[in-house]
Amino acid sequence: MEMRKLAICMAAATLLGACGSDKDNTPPEPSEEQLLTQTLRQTVSELGLRGDPSEGRSLPAMENNPKAELGMKLFFTKALSGEMDTACVTCHHPLLGGGDDLSLPVGVEAVDPDLLGPGREHSSAGTAFDGGPTVPRNAPTTFNIALWDRSIFHDSRIESLEATPRANGEGTSIVTPDSVDRLSADTNAVNLVQAQTRFPVTSNEEMKGHHKGDLNNAAIRAYLVARLRGDNADLTENQWLEAFRLGLGQPEGTAESLITEENLFGAIAEYERSQVFVDTPWRDFVKGDDAAITFEAKQGAQLFFASQEQGGADCASCHRGDFFTDERHHNIALPQLGRGKGDGADGSNDFGRFRVSKEERDRFAFRTPTLLNVTETAPYGHSGAFDSLRDMVKHHLNAAESVANYQQANAIAQQGVQGDKMLVNTQAALDKLMADRTMGAPVLQDVALTEAQVDQLLAFLATLTDRCVLDTACLAKWIPSDTTTDPDSMQLHAKFE
Repeated sequence: MEMRKLAICMAAATLLGACGSDKDNTPPEPSEEQLLTQTLRQTVSELGLRGDPSEGRSLPAMENNPKAELGMKLFFTKALSGEMDTACVTCHHPLLGGGDDLSLPVGVEAVDPDLLGPGREHSSAGTAFDGGPTVPRNAPTTFNIALWDRSIFHDSRIESLEATPRANGEGTSIVTPDSVDRLSADTNAVNLVQAQTRFPVTSNEEMKGHHKGDLNNAAIRAYLVARLRGDNADLTENQWLEAFRLGLGQPEGTAESLITEENLFGAIAEYERSQVFVDTPWRDFVKGDDAAITFEAKQGAQLFFASQEQGGADCASCHRGDFFTDERHHNIALPQLGRGKGDGADGSNDFGRFRVSKEERDRFAFRTPTLLNVTETAPYGHSGAFDSLRDMVKHHLNAAESVANYQQANAIAQQGVQGDKMLVNTQAALDKLMADRTMGAPVLQDVALTEAQVDQLLAFLATLTDRCVLDTACLAKWIPSDTTTDPDSMQLHAKFE
C-alpha cells in the first residue's frame, strides 16, 4: 500500500512538480550579501590576510607572569617620574584604550595627579603659562604595541633598521634618540617596546619634570634606579627589592644585581607587550565565519580594500595587512594643534618625520596608525585633532574641505588645547600635500563617498575592536587590584570624571 502511494506521488510530481521538489532542481539565486561575502573572501585571499597579526610571534601573557606583574607595578608607580607626580599609566591607561582619552597629554605638574582623561589640567592654568596640555603630540595606545616591527612613536624616532616581520625589532639594529646617528644601533635596545619604555622618563613634559631638567637621558635613568634601590631618601616606603626578586624569580638577588635599568625597563616592556588585543569580529570573518560581521560592515570592508578605480576608498593602500598599517609616514594635513615641537619660524609647528629623517618628502608626515581597536582609541591623529571617528574618516576623504570647515572648539572636547597658530601651521601641511599631488607623488587623494558609504566604513572599522577592550572585567588583569602589592605606596589610583 505504501509503495503504491509513493508511485502515485512520483507520477504526480512528474506532471505537477509536487512532493516538495522543483521541476528543474535549480538552486536559488545568491543574495546580494552572499555575493559580497564571496567577493570579500577573494579579496582576503588575494591580500594574504590571516585575520590575526599576532600569529607567528613570541608574545608574553599577563596571567601567571611574575615579570609582567612587576612591570605593571612599575607602570603604575609615580616613583618613576622626576617629581613623583606622574606615572607611565598617566597617559596609557587600559580603561582609556591604552591612551589617555585626551587630544594632547598633560604629563607632569597636573592639578590632580591621579585624575586621568577628560578634566586633567596642568597646574599652570591661570598663571603666566597658557594652562594648556604640556605634551605636543597625542598619546599613542599601548594596545598591541608588540605587533610593530618597524618603529615606535609618531615620527618613528625609535626604529628597527631591518624591520624583520613578526620580530618587534628583536635581534635587529634599533636606532633611538640615544644613538649617535640614524645608522648606529642603540646597544641598550632589546626590542622596539623595551627601547620605547626608556624615553618617557627622560622627557621634561611627560615624566622627568622641569626641576630635574639638567639631568640628561643617562643621568635621569640612573637617578631613578638609585631611587628604587633606596640609594637616596626619596621614598619613605621601599619594598622594590622584594618586588624585583619575586618578578625576576631570584629570591637571593641584591638590589645592585636586580634593580638595574635593563631589568626595570625590561619588566615594563613585558607588561606592555602582553597587551595583545586581536580577538575581533573581523578576525572571525577572515577565519571563515560569514555571519561574524554585518552586511553593512561587509560593504564597508569592500570600500576599505578596493582602490578608487574599483569604486573604493583605497584605505588599504596605507592601512594594509592584518595589523592595518604600512608602518610608513604620510602627510594627511591634519590640523596642527598644541605647543608644537619647536619647528617653524616661532617653534609652534611640528614637522613630523622630517625632524628625524631630514628628508623633504617627510615634512608633516607621521606614521600610519594601526586600526585595531580604533573605536576605543580616540582622539585621533598625531595632534588629537578629532574626537569623532567619523570626522577623522571624512578628513581622509577631502583634507582641504575638512581643514576649511575645522572648528577646534567643536572638534575636540579637551579644554585649553593651544590653537592660536593652528590655521597657519595647518595650511603649511595642506600646501605640502597639494604640491606633492601636483608632482604626482603617491599621497592622499580626495575620495567622493556618500554619507551612507561613510556609515559602511565605520561599521567595518567597528569590527576591528577586540571584545576584551570593551569589557572592564576582562581588562582588570592589566590593572592593579586590591591584593596587588604597592612597593612604595606611590601607585597611581586612577580617578575619572
